[in-house]
Amino acid sequence: MRAPADPPGMPLPVTISTMKRKHVRDVLAVERQVYPRPWSAALFFSELSQKASRVYLVAEIEGEIIGYGGLMCHLDEGHITTLAVQPDFQHHQVGSKILYLLVADARERRVRTLALEVRVANWPAQRLYSWFGFRPVGIRRNYYAETGEDALVMWIDDMQSDEIGARLRRVRERIGAVTVQ
Repeated sequence: MRAPADPPGMPLPVTISTMKRKHVRDVLAVERQVYPRPWSAALFFSELSQKASRVYLVAEIEGEIIGYGGLMCHLDEGHITTLAVQPDFQHHQVGSKILYLLVADARERRVRTLALEVRVANWPAQRLYSWFGFRPVGIRRNYYAETGEDALVMWIDDMQSDEIGARLRRVRERIGAVTVQ
């Protein structure tokens, strides 16, 4: 699939669905484009097998996977485990749509706190996370062993607050209706 002709910021007609084992090969192709040390197929299969505490989504255009994301929940804590969009399709609201669905799912599960790690140098991702209400709370030194980069830990303290509910409504207004197919 070619890169989108639309300028950055223009939404793309993506379909978002629950990640299945059959998607992992294509997810790994995106993973290798985005991360210096990609997850293995075995790790994705392990995550997918934990259906009660995990949610993994894929974004597709015309049957091609262009992005994915994951959420892990334990009791009242949630963690965004991964979020990636194929480089040619970044800045077209694909990551925003996936993240919206993951954050909304965490809220529905009555998660109280939600956390994630992001590379300190990844300003676009940090801006996206801030839009959803994540705030920086700390640094994990040398978190990304393959590059020696630090991770910024970002956190939402009260997922059930009116503020987060309002943020999610504003996000949805901006990105449009989005559901899991």
